[in-house]
Amino acid sequence: MEDKKIDIAIVGGGVSGVYSAWKLKAKYPNKKIVLFEGSDHIGGRLLSVIPPGIPNMVAELGGMRILENTQKLIVKLIADLNQLLPKDEQIELYDFPVDQPQNIAYLRGEHLRLFDFTNDPDKVPYKLSFLEKANTSGTIIVNAIEQLVPGITNTDLSEQDRLKMCQKATFEGTPLYKLGFWNLLYRVISGEAYQFSIDSGGYNSTLVNWNAADAIPWYLSDFGIKPVYKGFKNGFQQVPISLANFFEEAGGIIKLNAKLEGFESKNNLFELNIDGQIIEATQLILAMPRRSLDLLTNTSPKLQEIQSLIGSVTPRPLFKVFTTYSSPWWRNAGYTDATEGYIPLQSGRTVTDLPIRQTYYWPKNDGQPSQSGESMLLASYDDGSNIGFWDGLRPQRKKAWKKGISHAELLDDPFIGEYSETESLLSTALNQTWHQYKAPRKMVEELSRQLKQIHDVDYTPAVKNASFRDWGEDPFGGGWNSWNIGVKSWEVKEKIVHPIDNCSLYICGEAYSDGQGWVEGALQTADIMLTKFIAIESQASVKQEATL
Repeated sequence: MEDKKIDIAIVGGGVSGVYSAWKLKAKYPNKKIVLFEGSDHIGGRLLSVIPPGIPNMVAELGGMRILENTQKLIVKLIADLNQLLPKDEQIELYDFPVDQPQNIAYLRGEHLRLFDFTNDPDKVPYKLSFLEKANTSGTIIVNAIEQLVPGITNTDLSEQDRLKMCQKATFEGTPLYKLGFWNLLYRVISGEAYQFSIDSGGYNSTLVNWNAADAIPWYLSDFGIKPVYKGFKNGFQQVPISLANFFEEAGGIIKLNAKLEGFESKNNLFELNIDGQIIEATQLILAMPRRSLDLLTNTSPKLQEIQSLIGSVTPRPLFKVFTTYSSPWWRNAGYTDATEGYIPLQSGRTVTDLPIRQTYYWPKNDGQPSQSGESMLLASYDDGSNIGFWDGLRPQRKKAWKKGISHAELLDDPFIGEYSETESLLSTALNQTWHQYKAPRKMVEELSRQLKQIHDVDYTPAVKNASFRDWGEDPFGGGWNSWNIGVKSWEVKEKIVHPIDNCSLYICGEAYSDGQGWVEGALQTADIMLTKFIAIESQASVKQEATL
């Protein structure tokens, strides 16, 4: 590797890494800034691929949406990038549907529609109390949160207002940050209501025992206070790729397949072991989640000094499988309304307590539902402990990264499908292809079996192609991270960006933010880190000038 001495080394090509690189290159155009990414693509947990033969759809194997009404950082970043991008490369959004009343809820062996939760609650196979009955899971949890922190669901409050309320709030004399979210919920709702909320909410990990002071405002942002979801016409990965392109155009350097094996701090320099070669850097930014930092700790003495900070969050698994078909067969699983006639199943999601958990009827890249021809499902969107179901049907987790491979190795029976790759400028720009993530045959067969059961049909067309991503694999360890009980997150997020005094080591990323699981969190910590980085750099420059 020719770049043996550099000014600023950034490790991690996810959003926080490329955003930081772009900002720093604009601030310090004459500095040599190099971004190292251990895998073969830019984007981290944003991974957008074009399904074969369906050029007007983009499968989001990673992050797939933003909350336009509350996530101001990503909204502003998109606007800023669109000021710089040519008209035909603009980042365009569409309304991203989630819960549609006519969609299915297959729970405890009963086929329901989502509107049954409120319109016909006797059908719901859970023993809910009088106050819990006739509510959706979201309403049950929001009502519980209001009991725990009175006034917090007031729609006039900002995100920051809710965060501050929870940082100061107590329950029976104990600060919320010392309490678990699951523990608190069980104090104000029944066990059946909790299980109903897990099953019909579609997620296992959001209601588990994580830091209540962070879980409560986080839940309200995502599920509780009128969320406005937006998807990406050309894939969410377009955001980090655009940042990376602008960074390189300004003279920055990106090295893909450049894995950091460890680092040491010597004589005010960092010696980075990149694939066996030593690179010297004056300043080091680790744009990484917790698991990635853990993997470096044994070979990086400075990280051993801050293990308590690194360990303040827990990685949470996420798993996605996309399947394609010759037609949108799920439209036939709609229902007939007495007034409006037949209403097809065509957008948003269906939920179930089967291992599939959530199925999204994937839209075209203008946000409109597929009505005929080649179509696609996000067949399973799964999280938490539920992911263990798929372990016997997929490659071994963590094995690939140990071998220096950034993608999971296939089992002996991959689902072959029709592998005529879609050729387009978009698929080239996104760098990754559908077939780099093809799903094993046994997984596809099990998905098909469960999809029949959920939709109450005897037959579904053959799957044409299938692609999956398990974010529990190394080096990510999870699709998102949550604050541990007992952690004052508002202190840790400020400390970890520059964790050691008089040492030019910086850390940023979604894991240590208020917006865990969202690009918003990655941008938040990157901005905190950059403010501190620039301030320290300015102080150092003043001292240097004073000595001349």
